[in-house]
Amino acid sequence: MNQPQEPGSNQPQEDIALPVRWPGSPLQTVVRYLDQLSVAGIVLTMAGMTIIVTLQVVWRHILNSSIDSADELSRLLFVWAMFLAIPQGIKYGVHVGIDLLVSALSPSVKEILFRLMSLAAAVLMAAVAIAAWDATLGKWQALMPTLPISAAVFYIAVLVCAVHSVLHLILFTWGGSRIWGGQSL
Repeated sequence: MNQPQEPGSNQPQEDIALPVRWPGSPLQTVVRYLDQLSVAGIVLTMAGMTIIVTLQVVWRHILNSSIDSADELSRLLFVWAMFLAIPQGIKYGVHVGIDLLVSALSPSVKEILFRLMSLAAAVLMAAVAIAAWDATLGKWQALMPTLPISAAVFYIAVLVCAVHSVLHLILFTWGGSRIWGGQSL
């Protein structure tokens, strides 16, 4: 963690360690648990996708056959891995952003702007969650072509991502940019 700035120091002001707000709040505890589940899900889906694609290559090149559902299942696992990873990117601030104008602002104005943008993003992700819920209900009866499961599982990934992201953005709106104590990947 960064040390407090001393008078006369040339250290940039935004590097000052800010206290973590809401340490151990119930919402932060729930989100931390969801983050752990999400990371486990990412690992499992990526491992499953790797195994399926490897088996498909072996089947095609060595056994001159094919696994009918390999393409569809690997695509499904890829979609789940990506949508489980999005809230992690929000938490650690690793998504692409343009900060040309923001970098010229004072730290206090940056923090206010960060909270306002977190609120706006939370509202947008809530709209995505509602749309994903509607899409899930609309596709529930449709089955995937090669798997005996609902095609809605693709939309459930979007729904899970949106709800998880909203929780992170609510924490950022109320607790500020240092809610996670400066944790990084």
